[in-house]
Amino acid sequence: MNSAVPGEASEPSLRMSFDLDEDQRELRGLAAGLFAREAAGDRLEAHERSGEPFDRALWASLARSGLLGVSLPEEVGGAGLGAVELAVVLREIGAHVAPIPAFAALALGAMPIARHGTPGQRELLEPLVAGDTVLTGAVREPGASGTATTARRDGDSHVLDGVKTFVPYAEVASHILVPARTGTAVEVFLVEPGAVALSPHPSATGEPMSRIRLDGVRVGADALLGGPDADPGSAYRTLCRFARAGATATVSGVIEGALGLTTEYVKTREQFERKLAQFQAVTMQIGDVYIAKRSLDVAMWAGVWRLDESPDEADEVLTVASYNACDPVLKALYTCQHLHGGIGLDVTYPLHRFFAWGKHYAHLLGGAEAQLDSLGALIATREGLGTKGPANDRLEEDREGRGGGWTEERGSEERTTERRGKPSPQERTEPPSGARQGDTCSLT
Repeated sequence: MNSAVPGEASEPSLRMSFDLDEDQRELRGLAAGLFAREAAGDRLEAHERSGEPFDRALWASLARSGLLGVSLPEEVGGAGLGAVELAVVLREIGAHVAPIPAFAALALGAMPIARHGTPGQRELLEPLVAGDTVLTGAVREPGASGTATTARRDGDSHVLDGVKTFVPYAEVASHILVPARTGTAVEVFLVEPGAVALSPHPSATGEPMSRIRLDGVRVGADALLGGPDADPGSAYRTLCRFARAGATATVSGVIEGALGLTTEYVKTREQFERKLAQFQAVTMQIGDVYIAKRSLDVAMWAGVWRLDESPDEADEVLTVASYNACDPVLKALYTCQHLHGGIGLDVTYPLHRFFAWGKHYAHLLGGAEAQLDSLGALIATREGLGTKGPANDRLEEDREGRGGGWTEERGSEERTTERRGKPSPQERTEPPSGARQGDTCSLT
């Protein structure tokens, strides 16, 4: 993505284009071609019958093509690119609902290690780039009160206690990134699956999820991500940001794939001797799905671009993207099912995979209510309104690296965050091509 403003290098505002540059478009074409060949319908059906946790042959193909290492450092065999390129790959995975642990391994595992890991910890990335291992992260916990898992120092070691939920691919991962409160900050620890108690969590997509219990799990000094001299809480903030970015990029691809499938269906399906696409009500509903998709796209691309250009300014727009993934896009997936009629619910028809993935990532993100709470707290903090309440408490914990950042779904619980203040000129949403972003990059 382009981000240059000639003659304005000293200005805090950055000009952003949502158009992928030539290299990024080539990367997208490479990924799309690979998944079109190796994640077609018959291949997905064969994987679902196999009972395997993921398509290992497809995972190996990603490694051979260099897609697993596209955003990882060159010294571990990667291409050394950034969050935008990672989003390009994850979006194509979502568009083809490819059954591989890319979100877990890259967004929850590899990117925090790449940006904060010690040289020894970064060695874990080499077998991942080669497709030989999987990494994952444990970002969810029961309840909505931030990070309750603790890490007590004992000599040169830490002793971890707590529970993590909805941990993807924990049983097959070489290491799990576990955030835990040390007393002064939330730090991230590299924990081997054999050291924790794992129990299966059902998931809408069928991919393996686990509940993790840590009862006095002892990890060595080398397990602390970044080492003892790292900035407290920085690795945790990166983990939360890439969790949001990776999830929303995947959902962006999911709704793209679902929209394409639905568009082709209404073009060919006939009722009353007319194609469905000729009915005004159908075209209006397809238009609503497209608007939901584009809204998520704008916020997602803005968020991942911020992760590369100015990470501390990415939180607000990534929260906007998360809300879009949890609410408008999820409703758009219901619309896609509705436009298909009964076949949209048939597990022998491919639409059910897109719907399951959309629901799955909405749960992982925590739901729409939690996103609105977090967004209100972010805006209140930026505007100096001093809003108090659960959402703001979690936000302040996250900013200091002491907790929060990845919220639980709160259902119909009353939101306590007060939302006030007018957006500044830099925060107004502008057309996708050549959009200008201010310091906060709030797209609402």
